[in-house]
Amino acid sequence: MKQLEVQIMGQSYLLGCPEGGETRLLDAVERVDSAMCKIRDSGKVKARDRIAVLASLNLAFDLSERASAPAAPSTTTATPAPAPAATATTSPAAHPDDAIAALLQRLDAVLGEDGRLI
Repeated sequence: MKQLEVQIMGQSYLLGCPEGGETRLLDAVERVDSAMCKIRDSGKVKARDRIAVLASLNLAFDLSERASAPAAPSTTTATPAPAPAATATTSPAAHPDDAIAALLQRLDAVLGEDGRLI
């Protein structure tokens, strides 16, 4: 296994990487660094651990949206999904998107004014 030294939000990390996976790992590092810097630069969240959690949740949410999106464009016009915070409820959800929205709303409530997830 190869090791790569990378920078995320100005801090160095030594990461293990399978042979041939360098490009994918560096792409992932760039996405994480970009997401964390964006949250940090908004000025609402100061703690590195909170920034990391929020960035992780945002990236995971983006991945879940991509996974649930249709692979090929359909001929019908679909209504875009509402923003998670606007549609979240505290009751158990029947659909995965509803569960994510409810989780985001609960996390926003716990974090208070530290910053919204999305």
